[in-house]
Amino acid sequence: MTYDERLAWLRKSHQDLLEKENVPVEGNGVYERYARPVLTAEHAPLEWRYDLNQRTNPYLMERFGIHAVMNSGAIKWHGRYVLVARVEGADRKSFFAVAESPNGVDHFQFWPRPITMPEYGEPATNVYDMRLTAHEDGWIYGIFCVERKDMSQPADLSAAVAAAGVARTRDLVHWERLADIESKSQQRNVVLHPEFVDGKYALYTRPQDGFIDAGSGGGIGWALVDSMEKAVITEEKIINVRRYHTIKEVKNGEGPHPIKTPQGWLHLAHGVRGCASGLRYVLYLYMTALDDPSRVIAEPAGFFMAPEGGEYVGDVMNVLFSNGWICDPDGRIFLYYASSDTRMHVATSSVDRLVDYCLHTAPDGLRTGLSVETLNKIIDANLK
Repeated sequence: MTYDERLAWLRKSHQDLLEKENVPVEGNGVYERYARPVLTAEHAPLEWRYDLNQRTNPYLMERFGIHAVMNSGAIKWHGRYVLVARVEGADRKSFFAVAESPNGVDHFQFWPRPITMPEYGEPATNVYDMRLTAHEDGWIYGIFCVERKDMSQPADLSAAVAAAGVARTRDLVHWERLADIESKSQQRNVVLHPEFVDGKYALYTRPQDGFIDAGSGGGIGWALVDSMEKAVITEEKIINVRRYHTIKEVKNGEGPHPIKTPQGWLHLAHGVRGCASGLRYVLYLYMTALDDPSRVIAEPAGFFMAPEGGEYVGDVMNVLFSNGWICDPDGRIFLYYASSDTRMHVATSSVDRLVDYCLHTAPDGLRTGLSVETLNKIIDANLK
């Protein structure tokens, strides 16, 4: 293949990928998964991956490898469905990039350039997993994990420290970097509530003793701070707890910010447990009260979504993770999730269906006997 032939083939293959239509797959009545991933490494623009100058790249080879696209924040922006994706290069460094779609399920296309995120303090080794919140103060906030080398353990090349980075924007292009959130513990998976609570900014947190291990961190926390320009967590309470022999035995974390419904705040979260193949990440739902978003009013037992089929396979196996969803004015919900730290997918549902699921699905009884009791009640009702 000549240079021109290969370039023409690359352009056509990329355009064909961007134009592929997605179709829903009938599921369990709670949601519909879609057949195709909505974003993959192959969706990255050719201008990112290739030097397209024949003189400097005569073999038309990749000069900057894109390895994965995952863990995307989401927002409806000027009528378009927008993801702020975590894009991971072949060098294992992640960066943020914006992709948009006209309908939320296919034809996603990256904006021409990735986000140039300003630094704060010691430059981060890696940043990832941005949660987006259009707050009632008028700003769009992005809170994301900031990873730095743990210099207290210089000999351990895997030792790292996590912090919650904060940035805000009005156009998703120009970002103002604010101070990292101050906390007594390491923080990842921090999410900003979209409304003021008692005149303060409200945060869903996940305190943990180490970079990976939650340790004494009891689950999803709740904290109020005076300002997002320099957010300092002084008091923190656990509102969604980890429990033995459940889907969130090892750790759990808030996904995107909750959706306000007439019955309460609808939350999406991830739970992690250990198994023979490593850590298993699944998604679950819970609800909190409208008058007190820190008070849980419903939580169905078990997982809401878990890896299926090809979702199970990827860079980090057996993982579903979500930090972005969009609720349209008509109540339709677009839930964006990553599988195995490799690619992005979408599932659709509605506010009515997800609230019904939360309010009318039994909670976890925490032991076998009560699980069987719940099952027998359903069977008895069906046999009448």
